[in-house]
This record gives sequence, structure tokens and C-alpha cells, in this order.
Amino acid sequence: MPQEQYAHRSTMQTSEGPQVYKVGIYGWRKRCLYFFVLLLMILILVNLAMTIWILKVMNFTIDGMGNLRITDKGLKLEGDSEFLKPLYAKEIRSRPGNPLYFQSARNVTVNILNDKTKVLTRLVTGPQAVEAHSQKFEVKTLSGKLLFSADDNEVVVGAERLRVLGAEGTVFPKSIETPNVRADPFKELRLESPTRALVMEAPKGIEINAEAGSLKATCRTELRLESKDGEITLNSAKIKLPNLPQGSSSSAGSRQKIYELCVCPNGRLFLSQAGTSSTCQINTSVCL
Repeated sequence: MPQEQYAHRSTMQTSEGPQVYKVGIYGWRKRCLYFFVLLLMILILVNLAMTIWILKVMNFTIDGMGNLRITDKGLKLEGDSEFLKPLYAKEIRSRPGNPLYFQSARNVTVNILNDKTKVLTRLVTGPQAVEAHSQKFEVKTLSGKLLFSADDNEVVVGAERLRVLGAEGTVFPKSIETPNVRADPFKELRLESPTRALVMEAPKGIEINAEAGSLKATCRTELRLESKDGEITLNSAKIKLPNLPQGSSSSAGSRQKIYELCVCPNGRLFLSQAGTSSTCQINTSVCL
């Protein structure tokens, strides 16, 4: 039965002729495809235009981008630049004849690291102060002469002259060692200790010299001049001791103004009215 039906269908198809089946996209599917292709072309053109515009604005060239140029020796940057992240470089320098500026809203920090990324030296320039963190700080001239050096042990000033221009001078909380202390020409030199003692020591000698003025030493209690192995010499055309005490007069009627300088056993000086012989023994009551 099935074979008869199959033969019958074959006979009918042969009698009606061959049928054609259409292959492709038609109708609304074809229109959507054309729309997407057109949209893609528009996006490609817009993207190409934006790329050309960015290249034009950023000044992209074969040598670099904008003010940044790629050279054989590295990168060359012209004009002002802003770095939002850390900058790592072997060498930073300006063009010949032009200054190099570092500007920041808060501070500028320069760190020197070792192989283990540990900070060895740090220079911080902030709005309040300039700080340098290092084992030793040195300032030298172009010829290599040391001008200033500071470390944990000492501070060395290598200049021939150290000038202090402050109105109140300088304060040393501890001792100072120097071969010469002097003021500028026509200026006063004052060595003062308001609340403690002032000690000057030297193994070979101390010289105090005022070439064009006077020398004044003032104290509240005692001024002592002491020489252990030598002598004290007062070499001057005039030596004045205006406030020496005076002994009692040898005679009530005598008014002469000639006095004899006497010394007590304890070293105290006093004046005694001169006579034909020494009158110091008569006025020994001053030594008590």
C-alpha cells in the first residue's frame, strides 16, 4: 500500500513540473540588516573622525606627543607639566640656558632609595620649612672646598669667616671652639652670659684686643684676675682705681691730696694719706 502511494505522488509531481525554493533574507530582516550595516559605517566614520581630532589636538607625531618628544637620549619635555603620580627618572635637567622649576601646592619631596627600596636620603620642601634627612649634610663650593657640614657628632663651618647678622647676636647653649671671635668694623663685640658663667680657655693664651675703642668687663659680684704660674701686668700710661677705700687721716688738719697705695695681707687695696714716711701701718683698720 505505501509503495502505491509513493508512486502516485511521484507521478503527480512529475506532471506538475519542478518547484523553485528562494534562498536569502527578505522582508523586515533585510531592512534590519541594512540598517545595522549603515549604523556600523556611521560609527566607524565617527570613530575615525574622533581619532583624527585627538591626534590633531594632542599633536601626535612620529617624534612624540604634544610637548613630549622622544630622542636618542631619552624624553624631552617642553613647557609646563603636571605629574599626578610618582616620577622615576635617572636624570632631570632643563634646556641649556633655561631654569628648572619644581612647583607643588603642598610640598616637593625628593627620596634616594637603595636596592631594597629603603629611603636613605630625603629632601622635603614644604610651606613651613625645608627639611633634609640624611646621615650627613654638606655644602661645598664649585672647587670642592667644604663650606658647611653637619652630622650626629659635629657641625663644621669651613668658611674663613662666619657672620651673624641678627640684632641680638647668636646663642650657644653649649661650648663653642674657635680661634678668633671679632665684630665687624665699627661694631661692638659683646660676650655675655645672662644666667650662667662665661669661661674662656686656651692652652697657649687668650688675647683680648680693642684697636680703636675701649675694653669693658662688668660683673655683679667679683671680677678676678688670676695667674697660676706667671704674672699679671697692667701696662698703661694711666691706671685709675677711683673707688678705693681711704684710711683715716694721720693728722686732722692736713688736707693734702697725695695718697699712698697700700695692700692688706688679704690682697685688698686702700689709700692712705701720704706722710714723710709710710702711713699704711696706721690705717690697718681698713683691712679688717
